[in-house]
Amino acid sequence: MSTQPDAQPEPGGPALRRRGDKQRQAIVQAVRELLQEKPFSELSVSAISLRAGVARSGFYFYFDTKYAVLAQIVAEAAEELEELTHYFAPRQPDESPEEFAKRMVRSAAAVYSHNDPVMTACNAARHTDVEIREILERQFEVLLRQIVGVVEAELKAGTVHPISDDLPTLIRTLAATTALVLTGDPLMVGRDSDPERRVRVLEQMWLNSLWGGSTES
Repeated sequence: MSTQPDAQPEPGGPALRRRGDKQRQAIVQAVRELLQEKPFSELSVSAISLRAGVARSGFYFYFDTKYAVLAQIVAEAAEELEELTHYFAPRQPDESPEEFAKRMVRSAAAVYSHNDPVMTACNAARHTDVEIREILERQFEVLLRQIVGVVEAELKAGTVHPISDDLPTLIRTLAATTALVLTGDPLMVGRDSDPERRVRVLEQMWLNSLWGGSTES
């Protein structure tokens, strides 16, 4: 029989980490809920902490500012998009251009819908809030590089025929338009209240922009 004393739990062990994770997620959820009630500019750390059920000191243990919470939400949305698109997997041999366009656009639509009103609030605030604009731009650039990489691979294989030789600008224009439409930007959607209709138009826009510029193989 061992005479060694029973092992004691380490400080900051699994139980503490789980509690920490729970508090962090409570803060994130509080921001999500509050953005349904008011603009991000009107959110305070006190209000977020109160809704999350944590002390202000608890908030600052996990996040430096309310912008850090927003950055995490945007990053989580990007991860969700990667998962739904199978990490921006190239178009498979048995996947038609129409199916590829649908996979990408509908995955984005699902992410924006799941993260509404956060993404809508970000879109509205990006014109007046420098920090929000920088958060969105950083994440957008990452996603843009991934999409450009997928299309460039097809371009080398001769299986895509973009309407412009300036692929980065073309993809940026398509991606930005998609983001604005999916967040319901008034300039983009007007009085159209049918999101399915807008998604179908986006699918056709990607399809024709990338495969409609040439019929040559």
